Amino acid sequence: MKRQATISVTLATYNEEKKIGKFLDSVFSWANEIILVDGHSQDKTLSIAKKYKNIKIIETDNKPIFHINKQLGIDACKSDWILQLDADEIVTPALLQEINQLLSKKPSDISENGFWINRSNYFLGTFLKKGGQYPDSTLRLYKKGMGRLPCKDVHEQAEVKNPVGHLTNDLQHFADISFSRYLLRANRYTTLLAQELSQQKLNINFVNFLTYYLIKPLWWFLMAFFRHRGYVDGFPGFVFAYFSALRFPIAYTKYWELQKTNRSINMSDDWDTK
Repeated sequence: MKRQATISVTLATYNEEKKIGKFLDSVFSWANEIILVDGHSQDKTLSIAKKYKNIKIIETDNKPIFHINKQLGIDACKSDWILQLDADEIVTPALLQEINQLLSKKPSDISENGFWINRSNYFLGTFLKKGGQYPDSTLRLYKKGMGRLPCKDVHEQAEVKNPVGHLTNDLQHFADISFSRYLLRANRYTTLLAQELSQQKLNINFVNFLTYYLIKPLWWFLMAFFRHRGYVDGFPGFVFAYFSALRFPIAYTKYWELQKTNRSINMSDDWDTK
């Protein structure tokens, strides 16, 4: 399908040798350019990426707030439209067709500055459909100069000037290809949450102990598994609701440890992806 507009795909990587090939295979044939920002990967990520044509590689250091590197990629894009992705995401044929249909229009016929895209999250061998994990909309496609990442939080969305639309087809997300991988990422994110508690100077007392060990995890589990119908996903839905609720006591424990030992968080210990 002939396009009226060009599109750049950008991503940030750190030790993604197991995923980068599959990712690049899914985008290199149709992206006008690919911008890869690598945080000094220690594996074969870069050697694999350099085998592909039409790819620009920017090397920098690995940062705890990974969105800083993502923004470097966004700033380097030169096409009319920018699709910001992660190495564990795959653009499905249906989504690509929808994007091509959008870009085949005249620029004057596209009033939106950006588009939300639904994500299907892979967990324990299936794609979760409930439990607050679907549609998991994310703002990833936007006109050049119209979208930026705040670079303050690991789960933040891009900020895009209105009007913003919503695409129909899904982006597939393979963040947790195994339960071990899920636990590894959970360790990182609970460390970030502990860091946030430290910045907030949360008081260590019995009330906050009950809040983070009982109230918050119970509330989260009930919301995810019952209100958001995580039970529809069966055992994977139960496991996801249960372990995601545990992030509150884990983060509080890490925060308590930091306060009692008077040490600072060493993010590199929790950010190793090997």
